[in-house]
Formats: sequence, C-alpha cells, structure tokens
Amino acid sequence: MKACPQCGRLYPDDAGFCPVEGTQLTRATQAPPPTDASDERVGTVLFDRYQIRRVVADGGMGRVYEALDLAERRSVALKILHAEVAQDPVQVERFKREFEVSGELPHEHIVDVHDFRPTQDGSYALVMEFLYGEELSATLKREGVLHPGRVVRMASQVAVGLDWAHERQLVHRDLKPDNVFLCQQPDGDRVKVLDFGSVKDTADGAKRLTVMGTTIGSPFYMAPEQAQGLDTLDQRADVWALAAITYECVTGQVPFPGDNGPRILVEILTKEPLSPSQVGANRRYPVPPTLDPVIARALKKTAAVRTASVGRFADELGQAYGLEGDHRVWAELPERELVAAIDRKMPELLQARPVTTPRDAVDEFFGELDSLGHEGALLGGAAAPAPAAPAPAAPASEPAAPAAQHAAVTQDAPPAVLPPAAAISATTGANQSAEPRDQGRVPTADGLDPMTQAMAAAQRGLEEDDLRPHGVPQGPPRWLLPALAGGLVVLLLVAGGLFLLS
Repeated sequence: MKACPQCGRLYPDDAGFCPVEGTQLTRATQAPPPTDASDERVGTVLFDRYQIRRVVADGGMGRVYEALDLAERRSVALKILHAEVAQDPVQVERFKREFEVSGELPHEHIVDVHDFRPTQDGSYALVMEFLYGEELSATLKREGVLHPGRVVRMASQVAVGLDWAHERQLVHRDLKPDNVFLCQQPDGDRVKVLDFGSVKDTADGAKRLTVMGTTIGSPFYMAPEQAQGLDTLDQRADVWALAAITYECVTGQVPFPGDNGPRILVEILTKEPLSPSQVGANRRYPVPPTLDPVIARALKKTAAVRTASVGRFADELGQAYGLEGDHRVWAELPERELVAAIDRKMPELLQARPVTTPRDAVDEFFGELDSLGHEGALLGGAAAPAPAAPAPAAPASEPAAPAAQHAAVTQDAPPAVLPPAAAISATTGANQSAEPRDQGRVPTADGLDPMTQAMAAAQRGLEEDDLRPHGVPQGPPRWLLPALAGGLVVLLLVAGGLFLLS
C-alpha cells in the first residue's frame, strides 16, 4: 500500500500521486501517520494491528475511519460505535451479527467484514473492507436517473449476491440505495451489497433479535408483509426492495412517496404506484411499457404471487429491455455492451403497449386484481400513452469517474424500526426519524391526519362495506342483526310479563 503524506489517504501500489492533495505517494509503512486535533484516535494503532489514518464519515451509529491493516498490508474501513450506541445491547448484537453473517457469505458482491471487537474505551469496532466509489443513493442524487444498461447490470449483480444469501436462508431486510455500493471500474460498476446487520435468518431455530410484530427496514423500500411486522417474511421482501430501487433508478422517484414513515407505510399497504412508463415518459432515458408488468409482479402486495426470487426479477428486467441471456451473463458483461444493445432495441420497445384490463373499486384500493394473472398497467389498468414518434436512443454514457474514497460501512442512521402497520397511529410516527427522500431519509411525523387514519383503518378491513362496488351482491346490512336481537329481547319481556299476569 501507498499513502499520501499530507492527508493520510491510502492507495494501491500502482498509484503515483494523491488526486486530492496532488502530492507524490510514499510507502504506507514509511509515511508517518497523520494526526487530527479534533479526534485523538487518528494516528493511533487499534488492537496492535489497525493504524487509523483519517476520519471518513460520522453517522448516527458511529464514526468511520480509514485504517491500515499492518498484518495484511491492506486498507480497511474501521467503524467505532458512538458511546450511547455501544450501551444498547440490541444494536451491539446487530453489529456482531453482521460480522458473523459475513463469515457465512463470502461473495464478490457482498461486502467483507473482517473483525468485530470491544475497544478499550468501552465501545466496539467493526472492521470491513475499504471500497472505492460511492453509494447508489449518492449517484441517484447527482444524476437523477440512470441508463437502463447500467441499471440492468447493477440489479443483476445485486441478484447474484442476494440469491447466494437467500440460498443460505438469510434475508437482507434493509436493501436500499444507501446499501448498494458502486465501485467504478473500466467495464462499469462493481456492486457490493452492504449492511447485513438487519438480516433475518429464516432457518429453523435461528436466533431472533426482533420481537414478533416489530417492523425493521427503510420505509420507501419495505414490502407490505415487512411493514406489518409479519414473522412469515422471506426472500420475497428483498425482491420488493430491489424492484422499488429499480423503479427509482429509471423514473427518478420512489414508487410509494410520503413525507414521513407512517404515511409511506399507508401508501405501501393501500395504494398502487404509477406505472414506470408513465412516470419515466419524459426522462432522459424513456421507460418502455414492457417494464410495467415486470415491476407490477415484483411489487405485488401478496408475497405468494410476487416474483419468486431476485434472480428471476433481474432476468425479467433485462428481458423487458430486449436483452438475450440471463442476469448472470449481464452481471459480467461490460456496461457499454449492455448500453449499446438496449439503445438498439429502445425504439421498438417504446412502441409496445401492455394489455389493459378494467379494474373495479376494490382492486383499485387493494391492488390485487393482477395477482390473479392479469397483465394490465399498474394504475387502474390504463396503458401508458404511446409516444408520437420513437424517441432517439440515449447516447451511451461513460461510467462516472471514481468519486472520493468512501467506506463501505457509512451509515447515517440505523434501519427504521416501526410497530406493525395494522396499528399505524399518530404515536407511531413520533419516534420515527425522517427527512425528505432527496436528503436521504424519512422525516419525523408528529401524527396522522384523520383521512390517513381512515385509510389505515380501511386497510384493516373496518370499512369493507363502503369499498364494495355497485352491483356486487352484499350481505345483510349491519343494522339488521342488532335490530333482530333487540326485537327478540322485547318479545321475551312481553312474554314474561304476560306469564306473570296469568
């Protein structure tokens, strides 16, 4: 390893100059470790092995450092928990689990976690591989939407990694753009899935960290069964999350928007998203209607009829853009080849029109008509309007230049933990930290307005009579049984009075 004698950054052996400071690099072991007046850890050696070089990021859970592993001669990301977090046994156990799970998941598309130990100052340190690049969330914030060739390649690599985890009965549960890391390379992004600290082990007898009925994850990408805290959650929750991320990559917005956690969960439980071809019609890279049924299947509210695996979703995603092969092939193809192939197909794909199917009021509310096999568009069965003329194929974009070095473990906040969606209320939102999506988080809510509460109540089935469409046979009105019971009581009282009089 080489190091910058001025800023302390570490570089591979073939690097010559620090692009940040412009200074010539020296051997890392020969460069004196820098110091930082604001952080006494910088310049010290932790566990007689990790020489801390600089602060990379400061998040809600801990501070992230770049360090030199003196034993292995490699750069590592060192995350030391904040003092208050280190006192929470559940959070500590989650970090410990991330380390343990990493040992079960050695995979090129899953971040490596090397070590986890208590520190002398009463905290804990998590040691991970150091990645060069940026989180998908940073890319989306800068670029808005991504070329579908880049999206297909990214989703294919995520699918390869997650299928590996799912085969071992491990569900990520917190897949989101912040946890998809893009390492820029000449052939395109090399994806690493981060943060398996919220993982659910679905194997029999697996240890549970979450009380049944508790919701964990990030609301924008949370499947309905996850929003309700159901213990039956499985790998199809990750399918939903990957579909929601894909939707955001091609349209520039999340499928279920909202300004606080509870509102987002109500949207997920009770609404259908606009079809991606409608939302992305005027974007830099138009979205073909062939993608609509793919997203629809992956965002089924009922897990039993949702796309069965992330690999299957990635296959259908590439096929929607006219690609031949499967996700394992696309994960390895250079991005420029995928971009060129999709650009050639795009004029034809934009002319395709999905089959439309009328929907009634109940289907509009619960969004399950197409779960019976219908292939209509996502919103009310209406097909996306066809463009007047084929849109020109977007020019192939070169992969973004490598950004500043980022640690793989940068997390500004722990996963959102919410009570069951069936009990969404004003008090639910009070403890949910949030900011607008374009700032990376979900804002805090002080409560839900009456209309939103009514929607949540309807989702619990308390207003099913009002949702029944006209012309559908209905059961007896709600007043009938109480009226009959009251009449029966009156008759019994009259009969009893006549008996006494006789």
